[in-house]
Amino acid sequence: MKVRAIRGATQLEADSVEAMKEAVVDLLSTLFQENELEVDDLISILFTATSDIHSDFPAAAARTLDLGAVPLMCAQELTIEGSLPLVVRVMVHAYSNRNHAEIRHIYRRGAQSLRKDIAQ
Repeated sequence: MKVRAIRGATQLEADSVEAMKEAVVDLLSTLFQENELEVDDLISILFTATSDIHSDFPAAAARTLDLGAVPLMCAQELTIEGSLPLVVRVMVHAYSNRNHAEIRHIYRRGAQSLRKDIAQ
């Protein structure tokens, strides 16, 4: 099996704990399903959030998926004028038998505009 990095992003409806949980769970669940990943396949997950998000950590929302001992880390995204607001980005590191062309990068809830070239 090879190590793969799988990208994704989602946009929150509002800066709230509920919106964070809903968006992050939706993003990760879809990413895991589309790439046929199980918790044991996961190495680590890195989240970034735009500077307008203050309500919760994306990793806290992800923990509701029962990810066990998977290391999670959050960071703040660069503040760039004109960038999409209320965005959580993710990079999942996982073991997979898929080649690069078979990996499905997932962009949800308005975040598809960030990477039209790879968004599923």
